[in-house]
Amino acid sequence: MTEPTDSVEPGHESPERETQQPTRLAGVVASVRRHPRALLYSGLALVFVLLGTGAVFAGAAVGASGSASSATRVADVVPSPTPTVTTPPPRPTPDPVPPATALRTCSVSGAAANRALGTFSGTVINTATGEVLFDRGGTTGVAPASVLKTLTAATGLSVLGADYRFSTTVYQGSAPGIVVLVGGGDATLSALPPGQESVYRGAPKISTLADQVKAAWASSHGADDPITSVIADANLWNPADAWDPTWPANERTLGFQPLVTALMVDGDRANPAAQNSPRSTDPIVHAGAVFAEALGLPSSAVTKAGSAVTDRGAQLGQVQSQPLSALIGKMLPDSDNTLAEMVARVSSTASGSDGSAASLTGVYQATLAKAYGLSATGLVVKDGSGESNQDAIPPTMEANFMVQVGAGAKGLKVIYDSLPVSGQTGTLKTRFTGANAAARGAVNAKTGSIATAYALAGIIHAKDGTALAFAFFAEGRLSGASAMAGLDTVTTAVFGCGNNLSNN
Repeated sequence: MTEPTDSVEPGHESPERETQQPTRLAGVVASVRRHPRALLYSGLALVFVLLGTGAVFAGAAVGASGSASSATRVADVVPSPTPTVTTPPPRPTPDPVPPATALRTCSVSGAAANRALGTFSGTVINTATGEVLFDRGGTTGVAPASVLKTLTAATGLSVLGADYRFSTTVYQGSAPGIVVLVGGGDATLSALPPGQESVYRGAPKISTLADQVKAAWASSHGADDPITSVIADANLWNPADAWDPTWPANERTLGFQPLVTALMVDGDRANPAAQNSPRSTDPIVHAGAVFAEALGLPSSAVTKAGSAVTDRGAQLGQVQSQPLSALIGKMLPDSDNTLAEMVARVSSTASGSDGSAASLTGVYQATLAKAYGLSATGLVVKDGSGESNQDAIPPTMEANFMVQVGAGAKGLKVIYDSLPVSGQTGTLKTRFTGANAAARGAVNAKTGSIATAYALAGIIHAKDGTALAFAFFAEGRLSGASAMAGLDTVTTAVFGCGNNLSNN
């Protein structure tokens, strides 16, 4: 049986559907009552959707209606300029993080504060790393006493060379019977006879020079033209520039220093075999008299030249000292003032200066900077020996110099090999006693002592195997024995610390 179908005329709702709508409305009302908020939210969402859809259609309509006139408006549009691109500056690069610093715990501040040292200053440098481990006033120039001789040796090695030999020469004079004895700064020329040694072993003999002159004269002159007089010429530098006013006058009479002249014999010592021996009041005339005697002439035959003798004839003879390297081997261990002054003055003349004491600061500064790269700020050189209390060396400069000495760099090994050794050689032979004997044989250093300053500088071979370059200075009106022992104590303390040395 076929199911009956609804037959509804167009434009009229079905009676059944009309009868169902009240029922559905009632369900909606009931749902609203049960869930009022849900319905509110749903309604709002629906409104939002309808509004959005309307806006889309409205936009489409507007676009369609405006398309007819858009072609006329395009020509009126002015294109925007191309924006300029600005490159931001590069960000600053942060500084690199410094490497970690070793924590060192070994202090020598107590030993350095010893009242026996007066005003103490000093610097210690690890020779392998170049690190400054200890510093007290290192950049301020202080009186170095004989530690200055290390810089004198370095200046001489650079300007003159290790093989340089000091000469004493004799020429024929401009008048008959005259010979001219010219000093070249050789303080070692000896008056002792052959077979006898002065404090300068291997020194040339004035008798050898006299024999050369007599033989040369005899070959060119007859018996009726003998040698009758000697002119003693010591004008390599001004002979009047022979004594620094800051030197104690008794240094000459006690035998530590002669008048600094370019012509002398045996360092002008009364006793050529004694390191410290009284000196004369005129080394030039004394040397001339010794030479005249060797020629068979009286001392009255000697005349001292007032200026350099340029009117002279052929060379008649010449003798030379041991090489400079050998003389440094005498100058540093024994702290020989005479040799130091000769090296300083001759270095000045060889560098193009006038050999004066006033020239030394400039000569040393220029040489040490050029040859060894040392900053010479604060360096003052009044003499070659360090006897003046107005000499000045910054401890850091000396310690940096000792770094090179310890390495034997640039020909400086001769200086290291000549440094006294603690408790064993030279001016350190009787030092480093008692508790300081722990460092005996472990310190190669130059000593220094004048009335107002004591010093010690060189290389410490520390207990832990570290090599340390150092320079220690004590200034003031001090007891010499106490000051030297105090310097030994600081040095021994550094020996014990080694690379663990603290700057505190």
